[in-house]
Amino acid sequence: MTTEHTTAATRSTVYGYPRQGQNRELKKAVEGYWKGRVTADALRATAAGLRRDTWRQLSEAGIDEVPTGDFSYYDHVLDTSVMVGAVPDRHREAVAADPLDGYFAMARGTQDAAPLEMTKWFDTNYHYLVPELGPDTVFAANSAKQVAELDEAVALGLTARPVLVGPVTYLLLAKPAPGVAADFEPLTLLDRLLPVYAEVLADLRAAGAEWVQLDEPALVQDRTPADLDAVARAYTQLGGLADRPGLLVASYFDRLGDALPVLARTPIDGLALDFTDAAAANLDDLAAAGGLPGRRLVAGVVDGRNIWINDYEKSLATLTTLLGLAGRVDVATSCSLLHVPLDTAAEEEIDPEILRWLAFARQKTAEVATLARGLAEGTDAIAAEIAANRADLTSRADSPVTYDPAVQARADAVTDADGRRSQPYEVRAAAQRAHLGLPLLPTTTVGSFPQTDELRAARADLRTGRTDSAGYDERIRKEIAEVISYQERTGIDVLVHGEPERNDMVQYFAERLSGYLATRHGWVQSYGTRYVRPPVLAGDISRPEPMTVGWTTYAQSLTDRPVKGMLTGPVTMLAWSFVRDDQPLGDTARQVALALRDEVDDLESAGISVIQVDEPALRETLPLRAAGRPAYLAWATEAFRLSTSGVRPDTQIHTHMCYAEFGDIVQAIDDLDADVISLEAARSHMQVAHELADHGYPREAGPGVYDIHSPRVPSVRETASLLRTGLAAIPSERLWVNPDCGLKTRGWPETRASLENLVAAARTVRDELSAH
Repeated sequence: MTTEHTTAATRSTVYGYPRQGQNRELKKAVEGYWKGRVTADALRATAAGLRRDTWRQLSEAGIDEVPTGDFSYYDHVLDTSVMVGAVPDRHREAVAADPLDGYFAMARGTQDAAPLEMTKWFDTNYHYLVPELGPDTVFAANSAKQVAELDEAVALGLTARPVLVGPVTYLLLAKPAPGVAADFEPLTLLDRLLPVYAEVLADLRAAGAEWVQLDEPALVQDRTPADLDAVARAYTQLGGLADRPGLLVASYFDRLGDALPVLARTPIDGLALDFTDAAAANLDDLAAAGGLPGRRLVAGVVDGRNIWINDYEKSLATLTTLLGLAGRVDVATSCSLLHVPLDTAAEEEIDPEILRWLAFARQKTAEVATLARGLAEGTDAIAAEIAANRADLTSRADSPVTYDPAVQARADAVTDADGRRSQPYEVRAAAQRAHLGLPLLPTTTVGSFPQTDELRAARADLRTGRTDSAGYDERIRKEIAEVISYQERTGIDVLVHGEPERNDMVQYFAERLSGYLATRHGWVQSYGTRYVRPPVLAGDISRPEPMTVGWTTYAQSLTDRPVKGMLTGPVTMLAWSFVRDDQPLGDTARQVALALRDEVDDLESAGISVIQVDEPALRETLPLRAAGRPAYLAWATEAFRLSTSGVRPDTQIHTHMCYAEFGDIVQAIDDLDADVISLEAARSHMQVAHELADHGYPREAGPGVYDIHSPRVPSVRETASLLRTGLAAIPSERLWVNPDCGLKTRGWPETRASLENLVAAARTVRDELSAH
């Protein structure tokens, strides 16, 4: 179909862009600053260069309006806390003395002051730092960062749009500060916060901003009438300001729903909505609300979260329909491109036939620019691009990489019995206690030990041919032996081999499963300076051969204590990969589960009595709206049980979850039927232990007592205190002692000190229990 020229007013834009740089220059500069090798001025210069390069690349790709303010040294929600003056009391002195060091202290903590709590950004693997607020919080505007970055873009001659976290979402993401009543609602501070936003908006207007984007992704979740009233109040007040730029309220990740007509009734100037498959209902909702006559609509038709190429004809059909619903329609990604890698051009090891199916951030900006041109000038103007796009989509659909009949047949043959253990937990627990002989409050770690520069160099040497596989294997054996010996000397009860051979807990397995593709440079920010390379789930999944048995059994041969087999669970394998968009997620999860089931069975056959199947992403992947949750939790818990249910009663199955809000999935945690679960709890002061107790969780649990995302070393006293708090909720015969998460990102000195304190704390509390 050929469309005619529509309107020259159509613009192309994106919500945000990856921060790290082509070679993760930001990560290196920030970590160098922490270590004293990079000065503050050099760090700022690196950051400014990255911003400048990003804006120029966007402009050269055809993006008409570039975002500013989305750059961050660590986290954009933390930046918002700084912008509104919401600095915790324990960090105020550090922030006043040196704003940059104080900023990083809030993010990472110091030996004397704990960091802000960290949790997942909606249903992504990005982590944000949770604002701490209370009835005494005093907000104060600090727009220096936002104005400075706008000035930088304007100086380059670019049309720029500052991006801020919206006031309603900011408050809905916050939690009561330490010492504040747990039932305190941060949203009650809205009327106190809005004047601060008004001041920031005025500052940005004075700096030349024509538009400001206010991100309100919390509105795609189920919201109460009080929440929606707050939305109406906020945007009626901000929209009514005399001294302000144009206000563009943005949502993403799901359907805006009831908040859409509420926002449409306020005097804002535009809405940015997600129109990908995840939020296709926004189109119908917008029409039902009467559209946005005379106002701006930014249409997110290019998926900002996944890496498959856009379907141009489908997107243009959506855009053409939207033209009748707004005064102006601009073309955009569905959300910030923070969630995808930078550029497919760097992936020289991926088959070119497959690479043509993929679009990373740079390719997505080109897609946005192409679609905007097609909308503005007519489809004849992009006929060649449409034809090439159609050929690429056909190539993927017809490829043997995509479908494996044997895998499909095995998944179709699964029965309910395949997902159930042969004995109930009470019988299993007795068998496991007799078999393992563990003490009260058994100690363990979650899996990984520090990944040293020497280990990374050994993997690089193997990859580049500077060492052969025999030399590499010897280096890994030496590391495992040292990790096992250290744990024995320290007095840890259930050991791990430390995972020195693993680059990433998902990528390691993806590289060994058919149907997955691994990238070489596909880095995506997880939190702070932590970047991961999510693999690409391109086709049907199977396990050609054992993946972990060799190294795990070698570790077990070095000790009489049990060594855990360590696997990544099926939901996390999906959540931390770029998943297929051509079949239901539950079908893909079942395929991964069957591959992992084969590995679990082989570990047990090799004599491994404790097997941990990690599912840190179970909560993260929970649909944002309640209506979609029962179906998701049904297939997610089934996939875990399918992975683990083939073992004997005396084989102990562990799982692990971290950095998420667990209260609303406690039933699903129960439904996993794992014998032991370890969870993040140190930053949240054992909140999850009480949530498990309130639910009546009947199995064993290890709420973490050592926050591994901070360099500080918790003392014996502090750790013992957390254990006692855990014991108030979980009986001693079912309580484990462990860190919050794996130790991969920590250094050896702090790891040794923290684990030795952890074991000493466990012994202290055991002695207290035996004395009673």
